[in-house]
Amino acid sequence: MNSELTHLDLADTAHALEIAPRVWWVGHVLNDDVFQCHVYLIEQGDQSVLFDPGSRLTFPGTLRKIEEVIPFTRIRYFVCHHQDPDITAALPLIDEMTDRPDAVIVTHWRAEALLKHYGLKMPFWLVDQHDWRLPLDDRELRFVFTPYAHFPGAFCTFDPSTGVLFSSDLYGGFTARPTLVAQDESHFEALRPFHEHYMPSRDILNYALNRIEQYPVKIIAAQHGSIIPERLVPYLTDKLKHLDCGIYLFAQGNTDIQRLSHLNQTLREITQTMLLYRDFRDIADRLFHVVRRNLPVEKIDYYARLEDGTLLTLSHETRFSGVVGDAPAEVLAILGMTRPEWEMAHASMDPDLHGHTLHTGFFCSRHTEDGELVVTMPLFSPQRERIEAAALIYLHRDSDVTPEQEQVIQQIAMPLQVALEREMIYRSIESKRKEAYQRSIRDPLTGLFTRVYMQDVMERQCSLHDRDENALVSALMIDVDHFKAVNDTYGHPVGDEVLRQVATVMRQVVRDTDIPVRFGGEEFILFLVGTTPTDAGRSAERIRAAIERHAFAVNQKAPIPITVSLGLAFRNPFESLDSLILRADEALYRAKQAGRNRCETAANQRSGGGAG
Repeated sequence: MNSELTHLDLADTAHALEIAPRVWWVGHVLNDDVFQCHVYLIEQGDQSVLFDPGSRLTFPGTLRKIEEVIPFTRIRYFVCHHQDPDITAALPLIDEMTDRPDAVIVTHWRAEALLKHYGLKMPFWLVDQHDWRLPLDDRELRFVFTPYAHFPGAFCTFDPSTGVLFSSDLYGGFTARPTLVAQDESHFEALRPFHEHYMPSRDILNYALNRIEQYPVKIIAAQHGSIIPERLVPYLTDKLKHLDCGIYLFAQGNTDIQRLSHLNQTLREITQTMLLYRDFRDIADRLFHVVRRNLPVEKIDYYARLEDGTLLTLSHETRFSGVVGDAPAEVLAILGMTRPEWEMAHASMDPDLHGHTLHTGFFCSRHTEDGELVVTMPLFSPQRERIEAAALIYLHRDSDVTPEQEQVIQQIAMPLQVALEREMIYRSIESKRKEAYQRSIRDPLTGLFTRVYMQDVMERQCSLHDRDENALVSALMIDVDHFKAVNDTYGHPVGDEVLRQVATVMRQVVRDTDIPVRFGGEEFILFLVGTTPTDAGRSAERIRAAIERHAFAVNQKAPIPITVSLGLAFRNPFESLDSLILRADEALYRAKQAGRNRCETAANQRSGGGAG
């Protein structure tokens, strides 16, 4: 493969041109247009792929070139890297021409939300739902997620078999005259104005470029400008990483370069915060310091609705640890609003009502009775376009929000939403992890610990006892007397309820530091940690007496008399856990032999720690 594309230097762009094996340029050159849009085709028989089909202006020329390679009907996949009309306006024409039922539009869910308004009959095939891969006849395409370059769901496509990167807007350029292949390093001057105006920030651009650099790219099939050969890829990539992008997005009529530079730096720091930090506390601290340089802010508190409907408060006072509780009235009033509802509410709001001093499509603010300004900033869920969180920004007394400061607040809205959503996800995962862990260590019938948990915890406790003879360990084996008769007389469901109630009584009597375990069947074992032999004996008697007193009324007219027998053993230093349990079990056996409903204590024999 000629990755330097020298064979295209004098090529006739009136025809389809093969840029790599089975990869074709099928674009259409518009004269006197600095914004050339390219279309590419991977020929794969009746599974062929068309990238960024183009607009109504260019599609007739593109269709003619496709037919030079394959019949148009052989195209199954129509990849749209984003939703802009320069690559998607031809979709209604394509939709009318395509009758095959398996034809699909390949895109990201965020672009689908917009492209569906074309009213196409072709279904969408979403890259984010297919492991970012598309298997073809002789290759497998890989989709590279490049968010916000230039829109949230932006992605590129890499063909590992040829090294061709279909880069969408990335590496695009404005060309004074149509040039199919970039000739030298000067092509960067075509890329510079395109990316400075089009990409939101250097950090977002660098994030996308770093993702692309993970692949062995030989040819960049750019959507705009020129195709880039292998020898120019590293140079242009490095140059793009140093661009200050998005600087003119802040102008709003004021083109003061210092002000724009300052705002651009703020945006860059906000983006860096999102890329560098994971914990919400770190993100909130960092963003607070960024905002503080632009606003007279005292604190920022955050409120988010959890999945179960409760409210989580992350405030300065608690170091953003998260407290479940209530929220201020201005937050409660907006949570759950859709974006149209929010905009409608603000369109009808009296700016002087109830102390409101400013309201925009992004936030509203009010002065408190003592003169403090509180800015309420709604945070919309990107998926549902609904307010599911909010931030309250507290400013010094006698403050007002200037247009420049308003821009800073606008810029932190999306990072804060992402950070809060991420925090909610982490908290949900952690909660589910704890629930799963509790299920794994708890006996489902009694709620006591399992033998697996016992083995793990008590091995460590025994090791501690070996190092500190004062860290005493006792084992109390407990067995329900005549339990077989309970099952035989009343049935197993009643027997299960008896076991549940025995466990409940045990939990009510033992200390929080004790470890009650369902050992098996009607047998339980209680480990007493740091308890003297005298106190351990008293604990055994409390358990025995409490169970004897308990009224086991299990769907019966009269309570079932239930008692337990107990065997108590005190661990010797360096004694194995198995040996300790065996001695407690032997003591339990003696209690059974001695008439039941009693506790026997094992002889405190010195042992070498053998597994009994």
